[in-house]
Amino acid sequence: MVTLLVHQVHQQKPTPQSPILVCADDLGGDMLTHWASARDHRARRRVRLLRLRVTRYMQVKVKQLLDEHGLTYAEEAGIKLADKPSPLYQLLVLTVLLAHPIQANVAVAASQALSKAGLTTPRKMLDATWQERVDTLGKGHYVRYDESTATALGDGAKLLLDKYDGDLRKLHEAAGGDVDRLRKLLDEVPRIGPTGVDIFCREAQAVWPDLRPFFDKRALQGARKSGLASDAVRLASLVPDEKSANLASALVRASLGS
Repeated sequence: MVTLLVHQVHQQKPTPQSPILVCADDLGGDMLTHWASARDHRARRRVRLLRLRVTRYMQVKVKQLLDEHGLTYAEEAGIKLADKPSPLYQLLVLTVLLAHPIQANVAVAASQALSKAGLTTPRKMLDATWQERVDTLGKGHYVRYDESTATALGDGAKLLLDKYDGDLRKLHEAAGGDVDRLRKLLDEVPRIGPTGVDIFCREAQAVWPDLRPFFDKRALQGARKSGLASDAVRLASLVPDEKSANLASALVRASLGS
């Protein structure tokens, strides 16, 4: 967490001889509130300057993160994400692949292989044989979980067809704008699990504004590691709305050291 030297606030008249440390998460906290209400107008001015310095630091750090790690996993997989059935389903498939304890680049390669094979909708995924799904996953070197994942993808496709006519927008509508409800509905998809739900929501906020700001536990860990405020609203304020997914992805990659 970024730290800046400020003057001691526990004295009636702050002096330069008694410094303390303030981190980004202290902005707006009790300590600065106490300081801002101090009798000395110079203290209030220092608070304003401190806020400006921390905000500037975070803006610079966010730009650096986006430049180095700002590609979402959907973008890396070549998915042109939009609020349409096929790209949303491709994101869901990528999410299922990423949810396993496997290297992200392997999951991305497997997603690309499935898309190249034309398995880009629930109907096409279900119409493919189990062996075809296994073989296609193998082309992406997704071999550790290929058989169980091939089964899960088939079961998941059937669930989406039966409940939502193969259209994830209907699942979104069924949640009625309630993020917790959306998470529960997504968790019904075989093999996605809580980790996969986080991944999907983190990426889908790019096209589903009601999810914003979505910074899951992993992204917030990355924020702390990068010296940024570990608060979703504050983080979202540092980028345009449409870049929230990119920042969340960058923070995750930073937390993983990738």
